[in-house]
Amino acid sequence: MVDTACKPAAGVERVRVTIDGIETTVAHGSTILDAARAAGVEIPTLCYLREINEIGACRICVVEVEGVSHLVAACNSPVSDGMTVRTDTQRVRSARRTNLQLILSRHDRRCPTCFRNGTCLLQSLADRMAIHDVPFPTRFDTTPVDKRFPLVKEPAKCISCLRCVSVCEKRQALSVWALVDSGSRSRVDAVAKDRCSYCGQCITHCPTGALHERSDIVRVFDALEDDEMITIAQIAPSVRTSWHEGLGLDARDATTGRLTAAVRKLGFDYVFDTDFAADMTIMEEGSELLHRFDSGASGPMFTSCCPGWVRFLKARYPHMVPLLSTTKSPQQIFGALAKTYYAELLGVDPSKLFVAAYMPCIAKKAECAYPGHAVTDAGFDVDAVLTVRELQRQIKSRFVNVGLLEEEEFDAPLGTASGAGHIFGVTGGVMEAALRSACFLATGENPDPDAFSEVRYDGIDKGWREQTFSFAGRTLRVATASGLANADALCAAIDAGEAHYDFVEVMACPGGCVGGGGQPVCEGVERAASRGMRLRAIDACSPLRFSHENPAVQACYDDFLGAPLSDKAERLLHGSHDAWSMPCFVGVDGPVDTARR
Repeated sequence: MVDTACKPAAGVERVRVTIDGIETTVAHGSTILDAARAAGVEIPTLCYLREINEIGACRICVVEVEGVSHLVAACNSPVSDGMTVRTDTQRVRSARRTNLQLILSRHDRRCPTCFRNGTCLLQSLADRMAIHDVPFPTRFDTTPVDKRFPLVKEPAKCISCLRCVSVCEKRQALSVWALVDSGSRSRVDAVAKDRCSYCGQCITHCPTGALHERSDIVRVFDALEDDEMITIAQIAPSVRTSWHEGLGLDARDATTGRLTAAVRKLGFDYVFDTDFAADMTIMEEGSELLHRFDSGASGPMFTSCCPGWVRFLKARYPHMVPLLSTTKSPQQIFGALAKTYYAELLGVDPSKLFVAAYMPCIAKKAECAYPGHAVTDAGFDVDAVLTVRELQRQIKSRFVNVGLLEEEEFDAPLGTASGAGHIFGVTGGVMEAALRSACFLATGENPDPDAFSEVRYDGIDKGWREQTFSFAGRTLRVATASGLANADALCAAIDAGEAHYDFVEVMACPGGCVGGGGQPVCEGVERAASRGMRLRAIDACSPLRFSHENPAVQACYDDFLGAPLSDKAERLLHGSHDAWSMPCFVGVDGPVDTARR
């Protein structure tokens, strides 16, 4: 990753800094850490997140500055012209070592059984700094851990770096986490649990295993071992962009076919593509949009495929909930069709089907357990949701060498998808896919599949994108946003009458599902943009780029549903958001009503 933070705009004042004998120039206002990186000098960090958490709390990045008697934190100390900095003196090394040992003395160091073993920044720093003993008394929080909820906090592993506090407040506008109490009693705790969207950004930005998803691996493996169950896996679009990370497989070799083979290797009877259900979502949501538009309904229609965003809207703007599309998410549409349409094709009782979903998301674990998401008497439509990290753990636990797997196709018919379905995983993709088919449904003709490219995510997480399109005598004003801080600003503008749209797509995570809270943790690297580009590339080379041209979708309507928005489609693929607001999760310790949290 190229660090461009120290490249100033034209006309910005430059200052000269010497780092470990290397002279460099950086923009005025840069930090010592910025200058060191510009000079190619590495300074270790632990609590630091650029533009999110620059507080110098951990003191691992301390350095010596000539003329200053005390050590300073490089991450938030500005440079001055002529400054001389030393990053590798005995005094610096000793301070960093002591600071890290003190942090470790308050941390549960049973690393082999931790979810972050091998991907923990604290563990990595201890190894790099050759710390193999802690001379201070070890004392950490022993509060019992409730592992039933989708998002689990283990206080014994929290190092109070405040990363979760900052990302939740600044990037997601939720402020669920806060530093409470003082002195030796100070700790990070959830102070607004009712506001939590389960976006999981706190997990992917935590440097240790203090925050993680509830593990449903054992439950899925148990189902795979049950000879009486027919096991079905569905794989979300963004999973194919990241599943290989940490598995020793180059991105060029991490094909969708090899992913399919890896999941089938786990023991599933059928492996399907959630993108088929994304195409179904487009047919329903696009039809719903045109119906709403033609009826003259006031206010925009919000997309409803992101459960983190839906939870946010209910908590922050409950009066705007009626603006949400009633169409279920692709995950839930797939589950509903698997236990009705596909069960009929197989000629089996839906109770014999176990549907597992591989998702880049924590909120999907909550969504599958909403009471309104059971279209049969056979239990929930989706029985278990696993993150990309859990998929990687499953593959590793079975000692599968993914590099040796031959490519395999998804099973039919729920495995056929269009390029429009693939781009559901990146911000702007749902909007673009919906507009492609809405245009066809309104005019009877396909538009240029790239005609709506201006709504695409461009890697910038600030603000939202808006565009006006015209077709069939209609003028459609649309907007797309990712990250809940941006969603908050967008909703506030709509609420105040400062912005007016007909159709709005919101993704809770920056960049969309490609930046989801269930994705692999890549410390110091933001991969949402590159993952999104991969989905765009898959769409561009797809033989089908319109949801309405998907033959499996056409067959589903011809043979089972009838037509978009039919009575049967409404019953199976739509629902009331009121019925989706009080989930009862089934975790390792049994059911729990989260409305009582």
